[in-house]
Amino acid sequence: MASASNASRAETTSSAPGSASSGSGTNSRPSVDVTAITTRDDFLLELGEALGGQASIRPVESISAALEHLTNAKRGQVLVVDARDVTDVRGDIDRAHSQAAHAVVLVFTAAENEKAVGAAVKGSNVFAVLPIPVDKRKTGAVLEGAMADAVARKASLRAPDRSPSVSVEPFQAAQTDSGEPTAPEGKSKMGLIIGAGVAVAAIAAGAFLFTGKNKGTAPPAAGQPSKVAAAAAAPAADTAATEDKGPQVETSLIKGKIDDLLEKARLAMRERRYSEPVGDNALLYYRSAAAADPNNGEAIDGLQRVAAVLAARFDDSMNGGKLDEASLALANLKAAAPNDSKIPAMEVRLMTAQITKALADGNIDRAQNYVRQASASPAFSADQINKWKIEIGRRQEEAKVQKMAGMVTDRIRDGRLVEPADDSAKLYMQQLHDAAPTNSTTQRLTRDLNAAYMRKAREAAIANKGSEADRWLAEARAGGVSNGEITSFQKELASARQKAINAESDRVAQLVRDRMRDGRLSDPANDSAVYYLNQLQATDANNPVVAQLNKDLAGKFVERARASAQTGKGGTTVDGDLNFAKRFGADPKDVAAVQAISTQKTPAGRSAQAAGVSAQSLAASLKRTRYIAPEFPNKALSQHLSGAVTVEYTVDTNGETRDVRVIEATPPGVFDKSAIAAIKRWKYEPVVANGTPVEVPVRTSIRFELPK
Repeated sequence: MASASNASRAETTSSAPGSASSGSGTNSRPSVDVTAITTRDDFLLELGEALGGQASIRPVESISAALEHLTNAKRGQVLVVDARDVTDVRGDIDRAHSQAAHAVVLVFTAAENEKAVGAAVKGSNVFAVLPIPVDKRKTGAVLEGAMADAVARKASLRAPDRSPSVSVEPFQAAQTDSGEPTAPEGKSKMGLIIGAGVAVAAIAAGAFLFTGKNKGTAPPAAGQPSKVAAAAAAPAADTAATEDKGPQVETSLIKGKIDDLLEKARLAMRERRYSEPVGDNALLYYRSAAAADPNNGEAIDGLQRVAAVLAARFDDSMNGGKLDEASLALANLKAAAPNDSKIPAMEVRLMTAQITKALADGNIDRAQNYVRQASASPAFSADQINKWKIEIGRRQEEAKVQKMAGMVTDRIRDGRLVEPADDSAKLYMQQLHDAAPTNSTTQRLTRDLNAAYMRKAREAAIANKGSEADRWLAEARAGGVSNGEITSFQKELASARQKAINAESDRVAQLVRDRMRDGRLSDPANDSAVYYLNQLQATDANNPVVAQLNKDLAGKFVERARASAQTGKGGTTVDGDLNFAKRFGADPKDVAAVQAISTQKTPAGRSAQAAGVSAQSLAASLKRTRYIAPEFPNKALSQHLSGAVTVEYTVDTNGETRDVRVIEATPPGVFDKSAIAAIKRWKYEPVVANGTPVEVPVRTSIRFELPK
């Protein structure tokens, strides 16, 4: 957003269309005021350059301040709104329209927001929405049209009974001695005609900038007067709620000599200026002559010939789908031959095509306007009017349904199923049910929302969040999912969960086999056969593979203990492996056989048993000469966990610790490494029994308490 410059915000005034000139040529105060709601001086400078000195700009900072000036109906009023400085653009526009309906409103917004702002003000009385940075050429053209519209609105306030359509004012030409009108008077009146046409073209061009982008149509060119009347009658926006009264044609007449009028009519017929340009066409001249002399045969015949041309134009335009041109041709035909018997049928044909096209384009407001006009015409049957009203009602309901359906779809996509309560898929789905319970879109979205509930239930169940899964199932049940469907879903979910458990069990079982194959029976503590088998027993104790793995691992420990005993290692190495073997269900006979080998093979002087002293009494006599406290694991500290580890190890004849292994840990795998690392660094005085240094088996428990 650009910051305001230090340029002066003082109001400046210069000439504008419609300003008067004194005899000396000095311009008076312009007849149009431009009030701009903005806090940005750079925008005011750009706006002033686009105006090119055509009018004054009065800067204000709020709609309240603007209304103090807009209520002046003596001058044309143009309100410029800088959307960057307004929090509620539509609200300010509606307020301006209610308190100063004669003001012409222009909205400027950043180019990237132009589409959004256009949608926000759609259906309002905004003349145009323009981008920032300001395009001076385009903005200048729109401002010119807006000021011309402001002048016209000011005039309509002063003369409310006047028709706003473009027409030629009747006048009495000043006569010279030769009977011809004087040049100044003629030029003055023709100037009014041309000026009115240009003003209407500018207004239509401004309306195009606001609405034409959506329809792909171009504004009528200034060099094509034949379309000026139709452009003047076209609504400023296709979706505006204002009534479309159809094209306005010339209703005024020219007063003058009948011969002169007929001569001009003949010339216009030769040049094929049947009903255009405005103010200089055969229809105008023949009508004026007929008004002066209702029995004039040439005038009556001329009007019939013009009517024939206009009837042919109507047919060609209808066949080509050019409804605006057909409407203009029919309006002119009514002026040429108001009693023509073909006109009612033409009206029915045109109105039917216009309503059909409006419905096809999705322009419900315009279709309603046409139906209202048709209702006032005796040419249409009540049955046809009712059919159109039913179709319009159906289209309106469908539009409402589609809008709410879009909100439901967006909330489902964003995962906003039930929260927030005031902006969720559940809320809009309920509104959709209330508005159109049997609509196919409603039924489809009901299924989509229920499917989303079921997905949430599945995710929660897989994550073992039972209460959350139940909550989503309750939402699905309330949304119309039957108890049978939910029961089937729960069975399917249980099956899927069991498959997931089986797959995980198979994975862990394979890890146990791999560690046994690699000889990693109990070490390292968190990546051994013992570690993974404990996991498997905890999560899937009834799995048949557990029993087999217990048997296999017990056999591995027995084999390793036997190998150690046969090599004379004995001591805690053999005892530790045999303890694991017993834990996993080894045959007691196999254990006893290994113990017998260990007793025979252990060297004298190294074994407490050989020395004739019990291991318990030797362990009690141990004197630790170096103690290293176990470190409290950071992970356990962050999770506020405490626990204990039971460890077995051997103090050798040098007082060093070896064969350190965890026998039991609570919780498993959390404090194991810390305990082992500390014990490996402990030091004891060597133990001598009966004069012989001996190894001492030790079992101890280390508690890990949270720091206070």
